Amino acid sequence: MRVTLLGTGDTTGTPTVGCDCETCRTARERGVERSRFSVHVENERTGESLLVDASPDFRSQFLDHDVPLPDAVVVTHIHFDHLDGLGNAYRIFDDLPVYAADETDPQTGESVADTIRSKYHYLDRISVHDAAPFESFRVCGFDVTFVPVDHPPLLCYGLAVSDPRTGTKLSLSGDTSYDVSEDSRATLADPDLFLADAIVPATLCEHHPAGGRHHDSEGVPRTFGHKHMTREGALSMAEELNAKETRLVHTSHFYPTDEAFEEPLAVDGEQYVL
Repeated sequence: MRVTLLGTGDTTGTPTVGCDCETCRTARERGVERSRFSVHVENERTGESLLVDASPDFRSQFLDHDVPLPDAVVVTHIHFDHLDGLGNAYRIFDDLPVYAADETDPQTGESVADTIRSKYHYLDRISVHDAAPFESFRVCGFDVTFVPVDHPPLLCYGLAVSDPRTGTKLSLSGDTSYDVSEDSRATLADPDLFLADAIVPATLCEHHPAGGRHHDSEGVPRTFGHKHMTREGALSMAEELNAKETRLVHTSHFYPTDEAFEEPLAVDGEQYVL
């Protein structure tokens, strides 16, 4: 399993368009890119590859990184920074299978799979496949499982991606607060690589209208507001899941400059062989 981080940023990416903050300036000076979130998972045994989330930066990500176009896509939720890259299927793919959860979202009245069908009804290159949370399905030679996480007001899912031949495992927290159920944590547990949402450090919670939540024993918030984990929360979850290696993703340009480029914050183009 070869994992390439195509996009490691949040909804605006780093550097952010039109932003002249110190972190964005430093990213430009260093040539560091954190585009909108997307992960490429290649099965070198079968010659197939899976794309986790279709970033609106799809075109530049595949031009910038030496990875093959995907044979299938898995979509975790319907926010544009994880979904809108599907429009790139036009004139690039003959048929692109897209897998998404079949659970009806009370907020939208339809599942993630249904939303993709309705939004991309004009793209006959896309075929949408429903998958039930906690029920593994086989794609590109991998066993993939959606796990519910906490990203209000919409339903959102993390992922476990395992190679049944080698036993290697990639887990992704998805966009989530620290409030992830024990059942979901059990499915994500013991990964060789864990990609964890860590939008800001806990120190920035004081600037959020909702503050910080899910405090640890020392009072450090593990959730920023109510949608995303802090850096500290992501690292706490990684420890609880017994992750062998952890990279922090979906990070924002709000990280102070002296922290924005430190380990274990990921940048675009990182590659891991599991």
